[in-house]
Amino acid sequence: MLSALLPLAAQARQTAAVTHVTVIDGTGARPKSDQTVLVTGERIVAVGKSRRVKLPEGARIVDGTGKFLIPGLWDMHVHGTGMIPHSSELCIANGVTGVRDMFTPMPYIEAERKAIRNGKPGPRIVAAGRLVDGPKPVWPDSVSAKNAAEGRRAVHTVVQEGSDFIKVYSLLPRDAYFAIVEEAKRQGIVFAGHVPYAVSAAEASDAGQKSIEHLDGILLACSTREAELRHSDLASIRAEGAPALIKTELETYDEKKADALFARFKRNRTWQCPTLTVLDNIAHLNDGSLTNDLRLRYLPTDMATEWNPKNDFRFTNAPAALWPVMQQACRKRQDLVRKLRHAGVGLLAGTDTPNPYCFPGFTLHDELARLVESGLTPMEALQAATLNPARYFGREKDLGSIQLGKLADLVLLDADPLRDIHNTTKIRAVFANGRLFDRPALDKLLNDAEAGAKRAKDAK
Repeated sequence: MLSALLPLAAQARQTAAVTHVTVIDGTGARPKSDQTVLVTGERIVAVGKSRRVKLPEGARIVDGTGKFLIPGLWDMHVHGTGMIPHSSELCIANGVTGVRDMFTPMPYIEAERKAIRNGKPGPRIVAAGRLVDGPKPVWPDSVSAKNAAEGRRAVHTVVQEGSDFIKVYSLLPRDAYFAIVEEAKRQGIVFAGHVPYAVSAAEASDAGQKSIEHLDGILLACSTREAELRHSDLASIRAEGAPALIKTELETYDEKKADALFARFKRNRTWQCPTLTVLDNIAHLNDGSLTNDLRLRYLPTDMATEWNPKNDFRFTNAPAALWPVMQQACRKRQDLVRKLRHAGVGLLAGTDTPNPYCFPGFTLHDELARLVESGLTPMEALQAATLNPARYFGREKDLGSIQLGKLADLVLLDADPLRDIHNTTKIRAVFANGRLFDRPALDKLLNDAEAGAKRAKDAK
């Protein structure tokens, strides 16, 4: 994984400075006004009061008067890196300087990394490659494992393919999952992802699963009928049976079980990546309002077609009762995030792009807003996309905050995100590994993406 976080491109050792700016360094410290941040190559070489920082001759100056500088943002749950046209450029246009890709075959990842090293605008990429699922995987291109022996082989397979970590998925049998756990630990590689239906959230945490995505399995784990529901027919967790299951989970939620589980997460350092936005989007697919999103113009038209629930195999037989109960579950998940935050459990900001109406780069800002709606302070929400990813990766020395010597992933904002988290969208400039994209350059990335999507549409 560490190699995935090394400098992206051999940038010329250019020097640029943001002067007279308010620095929100990401550590939780109070904002510091009238600061100058000096960047040479890919590193921050000076941070301090503007009157004290000497600017080298020839340095490119960005006037930060009245503006706010934050660390570069991470989207900690994406898919399709290198497969979705202009997705890397859209990340940079939105200040997303790093992504954790949870499922994309490694040839696409490596090709995208190479393109970025050669100058294509794009984020740092940490990638799972192919995910590991049970004998009948949910998604094509998964590595399947029906027993312990195949679970161990699956770890070898994805490691040989170049994956940075192991992504575990929902249909893994118990023996396969725990064999993956054992083999991943033996090889010193992280495993993260869904909580398989055959395993409890508590067991996954105790086993050392580094992160749980989508709050997966947590409502079930907090139910007074957990054991009974866990051993129900798998058909009941598909669309046609989901309303009854979700309704039961909500009705049997137990506060004491939740408190004990969240204390366990904190003790085991089990991170949570809630992906609240995608869960809410999916819960509202039936009302059609999402189809008016102006950001659709940046993406291929066939993606919007795929997002129609009539074309998504997960919802083909969805009963009408599914949507209101899913919406109720979304509200409960926001309450869970509030409780996880209070319990001191580590939280990561992720979007599950490109699931329905999750847009590369853009939706990370939607997720930050939902985290604040769920009880995080704006600083805590920012940290879920900056400092916390650095801690998760064990790379605080290089990433996650604005400090001397760190990699220069920075976002310059026109307004204060601590006053209103929505101000993270008011981007004036982005530094990606020291490479400066001013507002005209960012606009060009957006215009190119829109033009590319239009050309693809006209060609059909």
